[in-house]
Formats: sequence, structure tokens, C-alpha cells
Amino acid sequence: MDELLNASDFGQLRAFAAVAGLRSFSRAATSLGVSASAVSQTIRVLEERVGVQLLNRTTRSVSLTQAGELLFLRVQPAVAEMGAALSDAQRQGGRPAGIVRVHSFRFPATRLISPMLAAFNAAYPEITLDITLDDTVVDVVAGGFDAAIRIGEVIERDMIALRLSPDITQIALAAPGYLARHGTPAHPRELAAHRCIGWRWPGQERAYEWEFFEDGKWFEVAVRGPLITSAKEFGLQAAIDGLGIAFTVREMAEPAIADGRLVPLLEAWAAPFPGYFLCYPAQRQMAPALRAFIDAICAQKRGGVAHPDNATLV
Repeated sequence: MDELLNASDFGQLRAFAAVAGLRSFSRAATSLGVSASAVSQTIRVLEERVGVQLLNRTTRSVSLTQAGELLFLRVQPAVAEMGAALSDAQRQGGRPAGIVRVHSFRFPATRLISPMLAAFNAAYPEITLDITLDDTVVDVVAGGFDAAIRIGEVIERDMIALRLSPDITQIALAAPGYLARHGTPAHPRELAAHRCIGWRWPGQERAYEWEFFEDGKWFEVAVRGPLITSAKEFGLQAAIDGLGIAFTVREMAEPAIADGRLVPLLEAWAAPFPGYFLCYPAQRQMAPALRAFIDAICAQKRGGVAHPDNATLV
């Protein structure tokens, strides 16, 4: 065995892999179930032992030094393999247990995760679901997540992808009162003359340009208006309140369409695109807790139950 190794190494390297993967001491501490100060002290001891700085720290960010990058590339697979080995041992011993870390877009989480939580907890009381809800497109592996739920257009390569919904459609909508005051656009290009409620991918500076379909191809329309938000639900409520025209997934707006609070617009230029998928890294041996979560999510799939064995590699 390497002469540098000692009994505390696994804990130190596990803490380092968590901080390096999540780029955050606080998030690493949460994932490890310890305090941020304990993680910081562990990393400090590790750096003193190896005699080189592994992380650059500021009040706002954490990044890897060159030495830290090299260590992370070698340590992370080993830590993951040890975790998988423990999961295998747990499976031999009985019920699935442990933490399953999931990143999900907000809207599919309300349709697919929320309805199964109570039953899932009753069936697997020893599993903790650690779920991050936002519309950011994160790197599943680097972010320390076991799985993610997102639209098919933004799934990373080499991920296992399991379809959870049919294709989805985005449409423009406005309140009847807004249309009475400002008129109804007859073509997407006319949106430039309207008050539109913009949406921005979290972490992006520019607002999303609305996408429409005509003559066999997609085209984009840059819109302007009184509001830009990173939360589509917030923008949809603003449209209901008459602030302007919103653009969102039709299913999200169905309740407001059904009761007349919103009117669909420009539907002739709306076209379907890949819906929601559960994606996770290809792995030699799936942890029992993750398998249990995937099976539960599959049971929420619209139009029938899917099974992760039928997933495809993107």
C-alpha cells in the first residue's frame, strides 16, 4: 500500500471529491451530512499532508488548482466505486438505503416527483431524496447528482435517457383583457409590437428568443416587454394578471386556458419537440436506492409504466 495512505484518507479524499465536484463547501457539507467548517478543516489537513494547494477559495467561488484537477480526475472514480461497493453490500443485506441526489426542472417535478413522494417514503423509509429544483442545465456528474429530469433537447451526451412524457409544445398566451386593449397578433413577427413577458435560462444573461415553426423549419423571435424572469410560473401569472403575452409549455398553462384566464395565440406556428426525460450516467452497477427511485418515477409516466431497462443511451 502507498506509504502516504493512512486510516483517515478515505474521509479526506471523499470530502475533497465532494467539494471539487460541487465547487462549493456548503453544498459538499450538505451532501456529506457534516458542517461546512468540518469540510474546510478536512481539506486544509489534506492540503498540509500532500504539501500543495488543491483548491482556490474566494468568498464567492471555489475552483481547482492544477494539482487539484489532477487529483480529482483520479480520486473521483475511486470514491464512486467505493460508494457503489457499499451499495452492493447494502443490497445483499436487505432494503435499499442512502441518499439519491436528483436535479429536476421545476414543472416536471410537480407532475412526476411530487405525486410519488408519500408512497415512495412509505416503501423505502431508509432512502433520502435530495432534490434540487430549478431550470438550470447542470452537468449531472460534476454536480454530484445521481439523476436529472429535463427536456430532451438538453440531455448531455453518453447519458441513459428514459422518456417520461410525450412531446411537448410551447405556445404564446395572453389574458382576454390584454388582447382587448392591445389586439391579437396574427403572426409571430407581430410580437415585436406587443408587450411580452420574457424568460431567461437561469445563469444566462440574454433572454430566451421565442421559437416558432414555419415551412418546415424553426425560427426565433426576439421579444421585449415589461418583465423578464427565470421562473416560467412567475411569468405565467403575470400574463394572467394582464401584464403581457407569455410563452410557455402548453401543459403548464392548461388550467388557465380551461377557465378562460388565458387565450392561446399563434398555434399554427407551434410544433412539438422532445418532452421530459429522466437521465442518469451509464454505470456498471446501479445503486439499489437509485434503482428504486427510477422505478417509482417510471410509474408516474403518462400513458403507461416504463422500466429503466428500456432506457436508451443518448
